[in-house]
Amino acid sequence: MTHCVHHFLEQSAAQYPDKTAVVHGEERIPYAALNHAADNLAACLNTSGIGKGDRIALLMENSVDYVIAYYGSLKAGAVAAPLNPGLKPDGLQYLLDDLEPAAIITTYKSERLLNAVSLNDQTMRCLIIKAPKKDWSGCAFRVSTFEEAIADNGASHGSDEITAQDLAGIIYTSGSTGRPKGVMLTHGNIAANTLSICDYLDLTGDDIQMVVLPFFYVMGKSLLNTHIAAGGTAVINNRFLYPADVIKEMISEQVTGFSGVPATYAYLLHRSPLAKHRDELSALRYCSQAGGHMAIQLKNDLRAVLPSHTNIVIMYGATEASARLTYLPPDRFTDKMDSIGRAIPGVTLKLVDTSGKTVAQGQTGELVAKGPNIMQGYWKAPDATKAAIDRDGFYHTGDLATTDEEGFFYITGRKDNILKVSGHKVNPREVEDRLMQTQKLLEVTVFGVPDDLSGNRLVALCVPLNEAVSEAELQRHCHQTIAKHLIPEEIIFFKTLPKSGAGKVDPRQCQAAYNQIKLKD
Repeated sequence: MTHCVHHFLEQSAAQYPDKTAVVHGEERIPYAALNHAADNLAACLNTSGIGKGDRIALLMENSVDYVIAYYGSLKAGAVAAPLNPGLKPDGLQYLLDDLEPAAIITTYKSERLLNAVSLNDQTMRCLIIKAPKKDWSGCAFRVSTFEEAIADNGASHGSDEITAQDLAGIIYTSGSTGRPKGVMLTHGNIAANTLSICDYLDLTGDDIQMVVLPFFYVMGKSLLNTHIAAGGTAVINNRFLYPADVIKEMISEQVTGFSGVPATYAYLLHRSPLAKHRDELSALRYCSQAGGHMAIQLKNDLRAVLPSHTNIVIMYGATEASARLTYLPPDRFTDKMDSIGRAIPGVTLKLVDTSGKTVAQGQTGELVAKGPNIMQGYWKAPDATKAAIDRDGFYHTGDLATTDEEGFFYITGRKDNILKVSGHKVNPREVEDRLMQTQKLLEVTVFGVPDDLSGNRLVALCVPLNEAVSEAELQRHCHQTIAKHLIPEEIIFFKTLPKSGAGKVDPRQCQAAYNQIKLKD
């Protein structure tokens, strides 16, 4: 029985040794070779004095090497901590100081970034770099090339000592509401969620997943683990800025699954030749969406453009849940389109009021979740952990929701995001949905700016589909469809909205961008 994450790779390597596990451009690696390289890396880490509980920072783009580094770290008994290679030095410094890694695995692309931060000689034992271009000989710790680390060295690793209760990963939240927090996930947490996702998506060895989401993001990591567990294939494409390239590869690789956040689908719909090539996507079995609310208009547009045989699976989750909490069965997509669905297998969900009591059906409450996939807590943050997980083991998501008579959940907003505007409670998401209904926007975010008279005034930052879209017609649509207190006082056009590393619209960065505009006025 699988109890550790790397066992998924080992089992698939035994069952499908010659089958392609990962594709990245011209590079293709079969399961046996992938598993062997991960074994060698684990042995290298162990001989460097790295073992159970030690943190390893993975500072790499999605690649075959990343996959080797991830499973090799787990086989060594270490805790894999994926970090965004696009971080600025101060952001990386904060995470490294918090994480205190025993090793960093990276590539030449991040050498300049690493040179700009301070590495802790007291905790660092090993730095592994793919194709280094700089001289690292002066370090107080061991420095190896990635090529050396995955070569046969005759040593073995201690993966037999790892249990389901041991930490497998620390994944940092995006920090959209403050400093990033490290979510602690055990092998058991990730394995349980992986098997549950494989179950409800009916994943098999025939599935081929197009991966455009980064592996340092919990949803990207779940795409990797689920397809390795199923014996399928992960096709990595880091060129989503050129969506035509993604569509072309989906066709050539006969991709069966595509996953994204709302912004992913907005750009796929309006900045790619998806509609033109829909008939060539004969293998595309499903598209799944998570990572925040997707407007109904966008869902309708997606359904109209995708091949009729392609299912749409709406999902909801959190880093704290190892990825997934709910899914909407594809056969209910039309009649329950605004729902996040029901709990995935193995997860219990309920809605509670501020005192922790379960609310009645139809009433609004905070969505809380319990299951084997729920995190152990936040790294070095006991107070934050206590605030997020109650005495009964339920994780408090911070999202407000209702349920219908069939038990389907509907997110209505966030506890910390309900605004008071002229005495009215306003959910910015309602305004965003109305603006998206115009079919003139690629994406939008709405937030409140403190106002002495009204409490808050609403501001909408929008990305128009073309230059012909005007603020006046958007305001006119709002006046015709929503109450006066819901109408944004300001509508500002952007070429693109600021995103987190995971590709989600970042509310904090959006407000900072707005503040910069106001400073210039």
